[in-house]
Amino acid sequence: MAGAKRLTQHFHRHLIPQAIATSSDCRYFDLKTSGHGDWFGIFDCFVKGDDPEVRHGKPAPDIFLAAARRLNTLPRNCLVFEDAPSGLQAAHAAGMPVVAVPDPNMDRQEYPDAEQILNSLEEFDPACWGLPPFD
Repeated sequence: MAGAKRLTQHFHRHLIPQAIATSSDCRYFDLKTSGHGDWFGIFDCFVKGDDPEVRHGKPAPDIFLAAARRLNTLPRNCLVFEDAPSGLQAAHAAGMPVVAVPDPNMDRQEYPDAEQILNSLEEFDPACWGLPPFD
């Protein structure tokens, strides 16, 4: 996703903990990320769809609650970047605010409760969320 690497590296430089919470199972996740080992090494934890802590998939909150536990933080202190309506529902069910970044072909009305909707992660302004601004 455009802007993802810049954003996550920025968070990493500022010691902001990060997790990936994906519905993909381990095999598919490993396949998708195999060419990006250095980049994915900056994340603090991964929660995948076949993780034992994830009893119910999105839109249930399990995957996001597991990520918060592994980051040792409260759900309300997390900020979720999500592209799917079911992920938005799951994050809200976990008590987490959501920045939605829908596929351009998705109807934005599918994200009615998102705290923010962006066309791309390149539009994200960390300072608006009380995070360190981009350099």
